[in-house]
Amino acid sequence: MSEEIFDVCDEQDNVIGQAPRSVVHARKLLHRAVHIWVFNSSGELLTHMRSATKDEFPSTYTSSASGHLSAGETYDEAAPRELEEELGIRAELTRLTSLPASPATAYEHTVLYRCTTDATPRPDPGEVAAVEFRPFAYVAEMARTSPEKFSPPFLQLVEWAVANGVGRS
Repeated sequence: MSEEIFDVCDEQDNVIGQAPRSVVHARKLLHRAVHIWVFNSSGELLTHMRSATKDEFPSTYTSSASGHLSAGETYDEAAPRELEEELGIRAELTRLTSLPASPATAYEHTVLYRCTTDATPRPDPGEVAAVEFRPFAYVAEMARTSPEKFSPPFLQLVEWAVANGVGRS
C-alpha cells in the first residue's frame, strides 16, 4: 500500500506543496484535517477511542470521526468520506467552524462538521477501538479534568464548542 500524500499548507491554509504523510508528521508541516461530531436524537455526542496502532495519539478519545485530507481533496469532500470510512455512516453534514493549524491542533488546519443521526455506527477496527454516545457536558468535563485522555485537536474543538454553546441540548 502506498503512503498517503497530503497537501502542505501555509499559515493561511493555502496549498504550497505536497508531501507523504510520514514527512508531514515528522517535520510538523501544516496540513489539513476534518472532524465530524455525530449526535444522536437524544443530543449525545459519539466519541471514539483511537486504535492503539494509530501513528499519532493512539488510544485516546477523539471526535466521532476524523481524518486528513488527501492531496487535492476539499474539506467538504473529505468529511463524508471519513464519516463513512470510520463509522459506516452517511448523513447530512453541517460545517460548524475551522481552526488554524498550530501545535495545539497537531499542525492541522481543522474543519469541524456535525450531524444528527440514530444510525448504528459500524467502526473500522483499524481506526477505532471503541465508540460511545455521551452527553456533551460529560465529554467537556472529562476533557477539562483529564486532557491526557484526548487527542489535542479534539481538545481544541471541545474548547471552541464550550465557548460557543455548541453541544448543549
